Amino acid sequence: MLTLVTGGTGFVGAAVVRLLLSEGHAVRALARRGSDLRNLHGLDIDLAFGDLLDKESLQQAFKGCRQLYHVGAHYSLWEPSPEVFYRVNVDGTRNLLEAALEEGVERVVYTSTVGALGHREDGGPADEETPVSLDQMIGHYKRSKFLAEEEAREAVRRGLPVVIVNPSTPVGPRDIKPTPTGQIIVDFLNRRMPAYIDTGLNFIDVDDVAKGHLLAAERGRVGERYILGRSNLTLQALFATLGQIAKLPPPKVRLPYRLILPMAYGNHWLSCLTRKPPRIPLEGVKMAKRRMFFDASKAVREAGAAAITDREGARGGRPLVHR
Repeated sequence: MLTLVTGGTGFVGAAVVRLLLSEGHAVRALARRGSDLRNLHGLDIDLAFGDLLDKESLQQAFKGCRQLYHVGAHYSLWEPSPEVFYRVNVDGTRNLLEAALEEGVERVVYTSTVGALGHREDGGPADEETPVSLDQMIGHYKRSKFLAEEEAREAVRRGLPVVIVNPSTPVGPRDIKPTPTGQIIVDFLNRRMPAYIDTGLNFIDVDDVAKGHLLAAERGRVGERYILGRSNLTLQALFATLGQIAKLPPPKVRLPYRLILPMAYGNHWLSCLTRKPPRIPLEGVKMAKRRMFFDASKAVREAGAAAITDREGARGGRPLVHR
């Protein structure tokens, strides 16, 4: 079975590509010309060059494909021109799903994010049904992914069999960019993390995220979304775990939110002038005000994703990210 994967050059997408190959799928990866192809080096795949905004290239990429994993997205906490989030994540998703519908693709897994979900007021783990609205989205990335989920649901209404997955915070190898979370880990490993902010995230091994994608394709209900997550950890607990693994002392200084927020605003305005990414992303600090804890039991219950909750990525004995 020929399967098309977008975002295969990226962190999660590369894990999906590798797992598909190991399961006997023939894989075609859509990539833009000039992309960093290191994560696909040496893999037996068909590489199709194209762009989510180029409908003709999408039609060509779909030829002969029966499944689609739309993992590709523009992900960052700051951009000098925020419209890129909406062009790629919303318009690009719409273009891709329209092409999939025209080509008669039999199954689609759309990769969203837990950032598009709601938060519980009591601080407990949220799930797929926790109420949320567009106005509650912090930052352009989250807003664009929220809107892209709407595009996925519209495609379902038009007859395309789409299942949505919402990964939490993946960690693991091949985070070559790295992601914002990967950068935090790299900074810690290189002893550039003297302090931390009191927040929390749900972490999962990136290869377990890939397993969740394939399980969603096989067993997920069309039109439903599934959180792919594992361990709810405070940032302090994450650094303690990393410290045990790397034999490094974790940071002991906890910065109060009221102190770090003005610093983030200063970094933001400086970046607007210099057009260079901020050292302290404002959107990241705003998100840190709430602990992003999630309950992934629906994926276990409906998609048989118990396999992705058996181990904790930070304790898996593998490098978390490339230094």
